[in-house]
Amino acid sequence: MKKPKLIIFASGSKDGGGSGFENLVLAQKKGILEAEIVAVVSNNENGGVREKADYLGVRFIYFPKPWSAEFYQSIVENSGAEWVALSGWLKLVKGLDQRKTFNIHPALLSQLNGRFGGVGMYGHHVHEAVRKSLYSGEISESGFSMHFVTDEYDRGPVFFEFRVPISKEMTSEEIGLAVNSAEHGWQPKITNMVIHNNISWDGKSPNSLVVPNGFAYLPRKV
Repeated sequence: MKKPKLIIFASGSKDGGGSGFENLVLAQKKGILEAEIVAVVSNNENGGVREKADYLGVRFIYFPKPWSAEFYQSIVENSGAEWVALSGWLKLVKGLDQRKTFNIHPALLSQLNGRFGGVGMYGHHVHEAVRKSLYSGEISESGFSMHFVTDEYDRGPVFFEFRVPISKEMTSEEIGLAVNSAEHGWQPKITNMVIHNNISWDGKSPNSLVVPNGFAYLPRKV
């Protein structure tokens, strides 16, 4: 049976990162993610993502600026990928098929009217914002969201959220570790559902979002 071809965009850092990409590759090797991972893309030429790609035997593509629609489209087309997964990719995506491009975000996009998504809400910035809202009594949990990608940061339709209990004694780093652990458990399974069309939308209206009956998810208010 032909497996869907998947390309992963993961910024990582010059010194590390790329754990989400690595988790997807390991899930693919175990048969949890039924996909052909054709390449991984990073904006860091020599960093954690490249190191993991070399170790795992996955084609690495360096993508420096400008991050224009033309170059996004060229990379995906030349790779032969049918689907695009963003996993720690920190640049605004332009020009890709919104039906076939999806992201994992390290916070609940449904919380506080989307406060933990959008410009500047990535990495430790997200977890620090969550910690402040936790300390002020506005929230008692964090988590992660998976959503389709549009031309605005974190504003495409959310198709899955997983909630993680947190406490006021936790630092932003500890919140991040708890969320990351949950991400690694669920991301391959939900990714598999998307690339096999169990979860879909028309790329235009959030109301077109389709998920399996009884599927536990919480869409973001639009």
